[in-house]
Amino acid sequence: MVRLWIVESITMSNLERIESVKAGYLGGMAFTVAYVLILAINYSTWDVSVADVITLGVKVAIAFISGFLFAVTYRYIIRTDNNGHLKDGAVLAFGLVRGLVPVELSSDIFHHLGQFAILGIESIICFMVARVCLEFAFKRGWIKLFS
Repeated sequence: MVRLWIVESITMSNLERIESVKAGYLGGMAFTVAYVLILAINYSTWDVSVADVITLGVKVAIAFISGFLFAVTYRYIIRTDNNGHLKDGAVLAFGLVRGLVPVELSSDIFHHLGQFAILGIESIICFMVARVCLEFAFKRGWIKLFS
């Protein structure tokens, strides 16, 4: 009896991991697509240097990782709750954390305040796109909610 419970527990844990990886991949891809579109808009309106092009690959990789981690965490946060505040709070928390990193790294906060606000809004938008894609996949049954 105990052995059956352990095998069932391990199997369920592996199924949950698979669902988390599926959610993470979808969230990572959705975030990355939104981020690349925002970068394309920014690069079309601003002067782009060679250094910006070189760091583009690193920025896109970080975007995918951010979206992946958000999606896995989002799946665990919302579980089977239908709480809009919880869902919005997850997006806002991740967006603010990602958007406020440049503020912490800057030595002249007030000089770049408008740029920091734009970065924060971009992050929130990207996480919102990932959330919408995840919610669509949850409703379709492509990804199961954490139980």
